Amino acid sequence: MDLLTTATTADEEARAADVAVLPVGSFEQHGTHLPLATDTIIACAISRSIGDAYPLLLLPPITISCSHEHVGWAGTTSISATTLAAIISDVAASLDDAGISKLVLVNGHGGNYVLSNVVQQANVREPRMALFPGRHQWEHARQFAGLTSSTHDDMHAGEIETSLLLHLDPDLVGPDYRSADHTTERPDLLVQGVRGYSDSGVIGRPSLATSEKGAALLDSLTTSFADTLAALGAKVGDGRSS
Repeated sequence: MDLLTTATTADEEARAADVAVLPVGSFEQHGTHLPLATDTIIACAISRSIGDAYPLLLLPPITISCSHEHVGWAGTTSISATTLAAIISDVAASLDDAGISKLVLVNGHGGNYVLSNVVQQANVREPRMALFPGRHQWEHARQFAGLTSSTHDDMHAGEIETSLLLHLDPDLVGPDYRSADHTTERPDLLVQGVRGYSDSGVIGRPSLATSEKGAALLDSLTTSFADTLAALGAKVGDGRSS
């Protein structure tokens, strides 16, 4: 997996993008079958796919974010919501100085709730920032890919994330994903964290995952990104080439 862009300043001058894309991942447990960097890998893969399809400035990822609900598992590392919001603000300001006024946050970690507020605040005067994929885009991708589990049941290290990793780099997926299913209600997740509802760290059904589903998920998200560009009032291509 190539997590970093290798574009040169000459490449970006020629591209002349008016929208930048910032992948936001995490470094947190994903059961025993997926790597700690799963969310970063997924955010980067989505960003690279849409960057291949639309004229965008692809930025390097934020690799540690708000993973406090996964505290207690080896390797999990977090930053505060305040710090994450400040990083986004600083990046947006730097881009604005360079003449790029629009920024899309490609979020790979559902626990980064603060990003919704950051985006809303940025758009008070005019459309300048978007959060992608949104819930409706994930839902459409699930239907397009024929996923079996629901968004509610498939919260963490389940069918959707395992399918994406099987497609992107199957060597990163441990064989125990076939027997790692665990679903549960979690009414007090913000209080108890994932540890309060799962001994394995999994909340979902990874056994349902396939590489084919992962490929279809990525295709759907790449196509639907055109709607995000349109909402920002930015250039919109056909979703196939820049």
